[in-house]
Amino acid sequence: MSFRRGVVSTFGLLSCSLLLAGSLYAGTYQHSLTIDTMSLDWSVNSDTLAVKVAAPTTGWVGVGFNPSDMMKDANIIIGYVKDGKVKISDDFGTGVTSHAPDERRGGSSNVTVVGGSEVGKTTTLEFTIPLKSGDAKDGMIDPAAETKVMLAYGPDRDSMRMKHVYDKIVTINLSTGTMK
Repeated sequence: MSFRRGVVSTFGLLSCSLLLAGSLYAGTYQHSLTIDTMSLDWSVNSDTLAVKVAAPTTGWVGVGFNPSDMMKDANIIIGYVKDGKVKISDDFGTGVTSHAPDERRGGSSNVTVVGGSEVGKTTTLEFTIPLKSGDAKDGMIDPAAETKVMLAYGPDRDSMRMKHVYDKIVTINLSTGTMK
């Protein structure tokens, strides 16, 4: 075997391994809930929360964690899929009915896109976030505690500026998967 072919083969194996490692979250989650017309799947993996959220829209889908009052102080992940490409923003609840990207508020984006799709009239986003990012705009997520989880989606338009057509806040223990 030539050196070049050996390098290509090794590179190919490494690429396949990385691809498989990146897709471990996709499709396999520890917990799953359907809340009205939205689905929420998640896994707690040491210091990371892997999330899959889907809604009946061709617009944006969002999930937020631990708001103090409606949207205020929540770590909000919002996004959409356009032309097969996922656009996700890591936002902070700046008020009871407003939010802005962490980066515009002195924080940083701590979301990692795992995937997403728009099939028919359903948009699905998959991402990971750290349970404790160290970013003051995120707050800490304690999987063993009761976590307020905000779910929302917008109208059939790829713009995160559009007001939601559905929203709900539920309380979930992320470790056990139970909803109050």
